[in-house]
Amino acid sequence: MPGRGVNMGDGWETRRRREPGNDWAIIALAQPGVIRKIEVDTAHFKGNYPDRCSIQAAYVTGGTDSSLVTQAMFWPVLLGEQKLEMDKQHVFENGIAALGPVTHVRFNIIPDGGVSRLRLWGTLAS
Repeated sequence: MPGRGVNMGDGWETRRRREPGNDWAIIALAQPGVIRKIEVDTAHFKGNYPDRCSIQAAYVTGGTDSSLVTQAMFWPVLLGEQKLEMDKQHVFENGIAALGPVTHVRFNIIPDGGVSRLRLWGTLAS
């Protein structure tokens, strides 16, 4: 989505998590690519932003939605856990693992909360 969110309703917020674990989303990229820069924007989320986030990634060539969910738990880490702050654009260029081309990412928010934007920059795979 272009630009920063205009309010909390223009982002993604998960319910408060009381049980063990964390919330996550799997995102299919438009084209296979090598990710070089990541932005996690918590714009407008002040008391309900995630404490931390991490990103896993993989090159996926097939499978069902349910098999993708199961496999994603074991994908390699693209970006290890990073501390987040309220209402801020967090940009990560250092610490991104050299995984080569990927087609999907699993965005982990730990343990729960709201994120306005997740942006990934990179180069298309040849």
